[in-house]
Amino acid sequence: MRGVEATPPPQRGPAPPGERDGGARPRQHLSADSSGAVGSSDVVVLLHGFPTSSYDWSKIWEGLTQRFHRVIALDFLGFGFSDKPRPHGYSIFEQATIVEGLLRHLGLRHQRINLLSHDYGDTVAQELLHRYEHNKTGSILINSLCLSNGGIFPETHYPRFIQTLLKDGGLLSPIVLRLMNFFFFSGGLGAVFGPYTQPSQAEFWDMWTAVRNNDGNLVMDRKVLPMSTVSVLDDHISHYPQLEDPTGFLNAYLNFINSF
Repeated sequence: MRGVEATPPPQRGPAPPGERDGGARPRQHLSADSSGAVGSSDVVVLLHGFPTSSYDWSKIWEGLTQRFHRVIALDFLGFGFSDKPRPHGYSIFEQATIVEGLLRHLGLRHQRINLLSHDYGDTVAQELLHRYEHNKTGSILINSLCLSNGGIFPETHYPRFIQTLLKDGGLLSPIVLRLMNFFFFSGGLGAVFGPYTQPSQAEFWDMWTAVRNNDGNLVMDRKVLPMSTVSVLDDHISHYPQLEDPTGFLNAYLNFINSF
């Protein structure tokens, strides 16, 4: 996973027990787990957005390792370098179960977890929060939750045309997916970045490589909290604040974590 230089290259490990593809081989999920700050017992788990991968956290990874004892990220099923089964009914509920399975696999079942999420990851995080608040079997213990730039409130969420098209499926969806190429991808993704914080061509290629891995472009169709706070970055920052303004994003997050 290019850009995460603070740790050895993450290994593509076996899925947690029970995560199998149609009763056949175990599914593979890429995850990165880095030991960080000495003297801290805090753990942060990073949940990435659509349509990218855990690469989204590369620019703040080192800063997080200076505050947290462990920093953990994964590529959701169907994203990045995790498996991309086809056909498959991808769901938020399955992704949440995968996160729970990963943390059990890492021996963190009884550890209080700080969740930091973005976009699609926000919805997964909210499902994890629902399970935690309702004492669902296997739920993780959540110490804090930070949601960034996701469709948290339906009445204020305006998906882009391509997102609506892929979500609704139909005859056009598989055609659009097969026609998707680097230029279509980078143009669409660039539109949600700020005008002064656009990714470089190399960064676009890194993101596209993760999306395209194992034909991933073909599987892309798919309450206010107590003690909550809101942080707003500069006006020119758009949908990917952790990539567009990593220092500002990291500082805002650490201020949130250190406030309780």
